Order: sequence, then C-alpha cells, then structure tokens
Amino acid sequence: MPEPLTPLVDAHTHLDACGAVGPEDVRAIMDRAAAAGVQAAVTIADDLESARWVVEAAGWDPRVYAAVALHPTRANALTAEARTVIERLAADPRVVAVGETGMDRYWPGRLEGCADPAEQRDAFAWHIDLAKRTGKPLMIHNRDADADVLDVLRAEGAPETVIFHCFSSGPEMARACVEAGWVLSLSGTVSFRNARELREAVPLIPGGQLLVETDAPFLTPHPYRGAPNEPYCLPYTVRALAELVGRSAETIAEETAATAQRVYRWAGDRPGCRN
Repeated sequence: MPEPLTPLVDAHTHLDACGAVGPEDVRAIMDRAAAAGVQAAVTIADDLESARWVVEAAGWDPRVYAAVALHPTRANALTAEARTVIERLAADPRVVAVGETGMDRYWPGRLEGCADPAEQRDAFAWHIDLAKRTGKPLMIHNRDADADVLDVLRAEGAPETVIFHCFSSGPEMARACVEAGWVLSLSGTVSFRNARELREAVPLIPGGQLLVETDAPFLTPHPYRGAPNEPYCLPYTVRALAELVGRSAETIAEETAATAQRVYRWAGDRPGCRN
C-alpha cells in the first residue's frame, strides 16, 4: 500500500478486469482504495457484457460510478441491438460518461477480429451523438490516432465535455486539447521514464483540465510496472506527476478530485456521494 493521499478520484478503471465479480469483490477493492485516499472510482465498460456489469457495480457501492460504450477495437460489434442496450444503460443516473470510445491505430492487424478504422470511425461518431443526447461527458480512447480522433470530433462536433482517458500523446496534441477546453486524464504512464513525449506534454495541462486514473489492472505506475494495478495504486501516479511538474501531490489530489466532481457532475460535497 502506498502512503495515503487524499482526496483522490480514480477517473478511469476496470473493476471487472481487476477480478471483481460481485458486490463483495467491488467493496474489497474500494476499501483498499479508500485506505490509500481514493474516495471514488469510475469503472469503464469496453464490451456489451462489461457495460451491463459496470452499471450493476455502480449500484453495489456508493463510491463507484460507471461509463458505458464499446471499445474502438470492438466497434464492429455495435449492432442495432447493442446500440439499444448501450442507450438504455447510458440513461442510468450512476452512469457518468459515454466511453471508452474513440480510435485505435495500434491493434488493427495485430489483434484478431479487431475493428478496422472505418468501423471505428462510424462507432465513434455514434457514441459522440449519444453523449450529446444524454448530456454526459464523452470519454475517449486514443492510441496512435491523434489525427483521426481530431478529425472525427471536428466533423461530428464535440460534446460539451470531452475526456481523453490515459492521455499519452505529445505536446502538440496536448495544446490542441487544452485549447479546445477538453480534459486530459493521466495514468501510470506518466511515471515511465521512457514516455518522453508525454512527459514533455504534461506541464502544458492546466489544473482545471486534469484528471488522474489507474486504468487498472493495466499501466501500473513505477516502481511496480508490470504488476497488476488497482485503484489503491493511484497515489504513486499522483506523486510521480507532482515530481514532474514541481507541484505538491496534495494540491494535485485536491484539484483533480474537484475536476472529477465537476466533469462527472455527481451530487454532494465530496466524491462518492450518491446522486
């Protein structure tokens, strides 16, 4: 366990991929997170089964919220039935974002059955429209696809609130996102010394446009890179970020928790309050 740091909000995690199945599992993960200062977490769907599960999980623990969508690599599964299910789930009050959706240029050709770029663009456009119709933030997955993501957002018109989950691009993309008023969420990759372009981009992000996340069970921060990640690991990322930008970890924790509460629009005077 890291030294506690609070208040923290894990803006993007995958509790089902962390091994959670039922209410007791979710509660155990969030209890460990709370011991490290993490007051709330947004658990993210990447396929239809996961979308159903995350909405259930958000009802099991008041510290958990959900986001629903089909991951870009699964965009070819966005059938008429899938759209109906995601629309219904997105209307749930515990669902605070539409995501993760976007574009991924890394996996096509490497992952069997992966959606091609044209399928991804169509699905991304549909999720953008859903975010507008529901009035909920759009959570973007962008892997090696800066130009594609910006092109689709310009063509479709971005929703009021856009969150780039696990922002991993360089300074040019950071400037474009900041100028557009979008929110950038940083994961454990910010602690990786070989993430040179990202580490150059981070100082360009204003405090009010910054979130922090684990993307657990992936992207465990240094010095535990390669081990399974969980929301309780978030303080490691925040302290690495603080060292990089020369600010206190406590200030970053407070600012990012406030930004999470603002962009996800949950009620109450602290993260984790029920709507």
